[in-house]
Amino acid sequence: MFDSLDSTKYEYGESIYYDEFKVIIQKIVICYYLMLRDEIVCANNENQIRDVLLIEYLKDNLIRNRVKLNDFIFDREVPEDRSPGRTDIKIQTKQSFIDTDAYYIIECKRLDSVKPEGVSGLNAKYISEGLMRFITEKYSSKYGLNGMIGFIVESMDINQNIKILNKLIEEKFPGTRTIQGMQSEDFIEDFEYVYSSRHNTDSNKQILIYHLMLDFSGNIRSD
Repeated sequence: MFDSLDSTKYEYGESIYYDEFKVIIQKIVICYYLMLRDEIVCANNENQIRDVLLIEYLKDNLIRNRVKLNDFIFDREVPEDRSPGRTDIKIQTKQSFIDTDAYYIIECKRLDSVKPEGVSGLNAKYISEGLMRFITEKYSSKYGLNGMIGFIVESMDINQNIKILNKLIEEKFPGTRTIQGMQSEDFIEDFEYVYSSRHNTDSNKQILIYHLMLDFSGNIRSD
C-alpha cells in the first residue's frame, strides 16, 4: 500500500491533477492507519483531530519520507487570497512554485449519530458549513477538484450515513447544485470509505469533491 500510488511518476498535464489528488488521499489514509496503530486519543473536537493528523503525521519528516509525501506541503488554517475563506488544510505541490493558485483544499468536519437526517445535526453541517464553501466559492478550486474529510466520532454504519447525506443533499440543500451525489470510489487498497460528488458552483463551474471518511469513534476521549 505504501508504494501503490507514487506521485513521483507523474508529470503535470490537464488531467493528471485527478491522479495526483488520489495520491494525496491515499497517503492521508496511510497516516490515518498509523494514527490507529499508535492508539492516538483525541478530544471530540474537529480542530484537535485535524491538528494531530496534520502536525504529527502529514508534516512529520520521518513519516513524509516513509510514505513518500515529499512532493506536498500541508498547511492548516490558511486564509484564501481572493475570498473570505480560511481553509482547514491547504496542500501545495511542485506546481505551486510555478502558479501560486495551484493548490488543493481539504475541509474537515466531524460526523456523529445525533439527528443524522435533521437540518441541525453534524450531517447537515457537513453540507452547509463544509460542502457549500466550495459551491459558493468561499474556497477556490483551481482545478475544479478538492476534498473533504469526515471525522467519524461515534460508531455508525458509514455507507448508510452516506445514503443519508445524499438524501439531505437532494431534499434539504438544493443550493448544492448537485450533478452527482456521493458515490463510492475504489482506488485505495483495503479501504472502502472514499466517495466523490459533482456540483456546479455559483459561477457555474463544475467541481469534483472527494469525501474521505475516517473512523475515529474508538479514539475519542470521553471528557
